[in-house]
Amino acid sequence: MSDHKVQITVNGVPGTDEVEARLLLVHYLRDVRGLTGTHVGCDTSNCGACTVMVDGLTVKSCSVLAVAVDGSEVLTVEGLAADGELSPVQEGFRQCHGLQCGYCTPGMVMAATGLLLDEPAPDEAAIREGIEGNLCRCTGYDMIVDSVRWAAEHGGVGAAAERHAHGGSLPVADTGPAPHGSLPQPAVTP
Repeated sequence: MSDHKVQITVNGVPGTDEVEARLLLVHYLRDVRGLTGTHVGCDTSNCGACTVMVDGLTVKSCSVLAVAVDGSEVLTVEGLAADGELSPVQEGFRQCHGLQCGYCTPGMVMAATGLLLDEPAPDEAAIREGIEGNLCRCTGYDMIVDSVRWAAEHGGVGAAAERHAHGGSLPVADTGPAPHGSLPQPAVTP
């Protein structure tokens, strides 16, 4: 298998690494960059424990190759806090006990961040729809919904996520807005 040089900025820190063509983004983040907050759950993109943001869009990093995000900016749960302060979403999960075992929490926090970037004041139905791609086996989701609502009422996503959402660098074909949870397709130049 051939190696490829990738330049990926993670949580504002640029990095250049040689990676195998088949290396998944989740393993790049954990094994190459040492950011273990992004969890490996199902490896089939069903559970959402590996959710991160790539150029302002939430993606399941177990379904994206690291080489596919060459030149991109990635935001993980470790990058949400600013100046030692939790982001409003992270604080919402703390305040409203939106976690139990904590395994799904990083992905759930990232999914909630993406939701609040799209919809700053979601109602309960919108919150439940916005996190439906992330599974939790412990909480029953009510406390997670309360956590997202708390974040919406106390500052939204926070400065780090706002900067990330407005600083993406992946060229995207102009096909209208891309929904969170799907990586935009690179623009094809004839």
